[in-house]
Amino acid sequence: MKTKTMITGIVLLAALGLGYVFLFSKKEPASGLPIVEVTVPALSEKASIGQTAFNENCAACHGINAIGQDGIAPPLIHIIYEPSHHGDQSFYLAAKNGVRAHHWPFGNMPPVEGISDQEIADITYYIRELQRANGIN
Repeated sequence: MKTKTMITGIVLLAALGLGYVFLFSKKEPASGLPIVEVTVPALSEKASIGQTAFNENCAACHGINAIGQDGIAPPLIHIIYEPSHHGDQSFYLAAKNGVRAHHWPFGNMPPVEGISDQEIADITYYIRELQRANGIN
C-alpha cells in the first residue's frame, strides 16, 4: 500500500510540474517586427559588398539593415555593439562559433554555416558603417 501511495504521489508531483512548465514558461510569439530604426547612408563600395553578404547570411534573423526582429534576434545597430564594447573580433567569433545569449532574451546564436572569414570581414565593415551613420562610434 505504501508503494502505491508513493507512486501516486510521484505521478501527481510530475503532473503538477509539467502543468507549471506548460502554463508559466510560454513565450510570447515572435512578431518579427523591427526593434530599431536605422538610417541607411549612401554606402561605400566595400560596405555594399558587406551588405550583400549580410543579406545572404544574417538578415533572416537580424533583419534587413541589422534592425533586429522582435522575438527573433537583436539589432546590431545598437549602442551595445559599439566598437569599444564589442570589437570586430566579436562579430567574427559569433559568426564562426555562435554566441551564448548575454545582452538580449533571444537565446543563443548558432554558428553561421559556411561563412568565410572574408564575408565576416565584409559584414563587419558594413555594420560599422551603418553604426557610424546612426551615431554609434
